[in-house]
Amino acid sequence: MQSLLSGIHRFQNETYPAMRSLFEGLAAGQHPQVLFITCSDSRVVPSLLTQSQPGELFVLRNAGNLVPPYSASGGGEAATIEYAVRALKVPHIVVCGHAQCGAVNALLTPGATDSLPAVQQWLLHARRTLEIMESRYGDIQDPQERLNKAIEVNAVVQMQNVCSHPAVAEALERGQLQVHAWVYDFVSGEVRAYDPQSEQFAPL
Repeated sequence: MQSLLSGIHRFQNETYPAMRSLFEGLAAGQHPQVLFITCSDSRVVPSLLTQSQPGELFVLRNAGNLVPPYSASGGGEAATIEYAVRALKVPHIVVCGHAQCGAVNALLTPGATDSLPAVQQWLLHARRTLEIMESRYGDIQDPQERLNKAIEVNAVVQMQNVCSHPAVAEALERGQLQVHAWVYDFVSGEVRAYDPQSEQFAPL
């Protein structure tokens, strides 16, 4: 906790004065360009990764960067997506998975969430990811390779789930929105994006 308090003091004494005009301008409202959906993992810092300033990203975070399909929603994810698209009119949504994702690893590991009932229930929103891994990539034996592929598959599945939300579907139909799937490797710094044409991820 002391490190957080020290950080707040540095922000107030050093960072905020240098950015005062930016924060004062944001008092008039926010106009983010991207709804950035990513994992709660502490190693993933969206503003650092994208070098974004306050007011540029509208961020939704949870374990595994999961987006319940609209038919199964009713929580904060649906509300956040709806607000970002209909109220803030963001032109882009990014679903960003990441290397070494603990949630995806738990999805692949039988019994991993036996003592974590809330996590176990939450990961049901990634059932499609597991189904695809079993049907298409069941021959992958190496654990790390299997995890890497599952992280990619999950990013695409969650991107598809985003598109099931009415606000997103309407904006896509009008050509006012683009939805993207990325995977971030915090070890190498590489970010790869999904190409729907090739159905592959490639470096940005």
